Amino acid sequence: MFRVIHYGVGALGVQIVRAAARRQGLQIVGAVDTDPAKAGRDLGQVAEVGRELGVIVAPDASGLGSLQADVALHTTRSFLLSVREQLLGIIAAGKHVISTCEELAFPAAQRPEIAREIHEAALAAGVTVLGTGINPGYLMDYLPITLSAMCQEVHSVSVVRVADASQRRLPLQRKIGAGMTPEEFRAKAVGGAMGHIGLAESVALIATALGWKLERTVTTLEPEIAGEDVTTRYLEVRAGQVTGIHQVARGIVDGQTRIILDLSMHVAVREAQDTVIIDGVPSVRSTIPGGINGDVATVGIVLNAIPRVVSAPPGLLAMKDLPPPSFWT
Repeated sequence: MFRVIHYGVGALGVQIVRAAARRQGLQIVGAVDTDPAKAGRDLGQVAEVGRELGVIVAPDASGLGSLQADVALHTTRSFLLSVREQLLGIIAAGKHVISTCEELAFPAAQRPEIAREIHEAALAAGVTVLGTGINPGYLMDYLPITLSAMCQEVHSVSVVRVADASQRRLPLQRKIGAGMTPEEFRAKAVGGAMGHIGLAESVALIATALGWKLERTVTTLEPEIAGEDVTTRYLEVRAGQVTGIHQVARGIVDGQTRIILDLSMHVAVREAQDTVIIDGVPSVRSTIPGGINGDVATVGIVLNAIPRVVSAPPGLLAMKDLPPPSFWT
């Protein structure tokens, strides 16, 4: 039996709570969320589980140290700078951490100083910290790394993800600009407020796993534009407005493009897919027709990683450092 704390009960955190409440082998013992509308209420009510869980959502993390828990499932923000204090607080409380913070999937790529700080704190506390999810954390990095095990040689790695965002949560649809004008999108993109977080981390994770010295990562970002009106569960997009993003990250090794991560994520996708292409000996091409729902799969990965994280050596780890997670019950 693994005892878990839910740190962050937003749109994704709620989905994880619901799945954890159904999962044999998990006991929910704590929850934290700073939202006044959630703090002080039973977690089962907040997450609409259909029953009370006997766990009151705390407004802050001050009581984490007194909880008998194995791991905190951390789902708050995407950027490491904004969650640094949260992570250090969980570590200081002596709890393992599994976080969906995208930059934590491989923070050495862009935040090496914070990565070192978290790693040293985790070593001192004897706990393990892992950043994971469906992307980054699996489809565009861990999966191609795993598939490369069949190869004697690898010359290049490409991943094409066409994701149907119409079935995703509202914050994700807003994050990719659905419903914006192209001008609004580009203005926000210049300020770094648009696009998927984690492609740079995925490129660096692949390069490191394959033993390649990554010289630089080049990223492009363009809006996908609606050819006709599109309606999702949460919003309406008119023809000519933005439906989402087309973002490509290229990893340069030895002066050549050796890694290409091509992500299209929008609310007007007709044929979703996830494809890994490895040019090597042998070459490998693996496609998941219809693609993977990122929210549903992220919940699965977070829960299925628990046994691996709890039994791993202490420190800040990436998915490449763990034995392959699998479903368990």
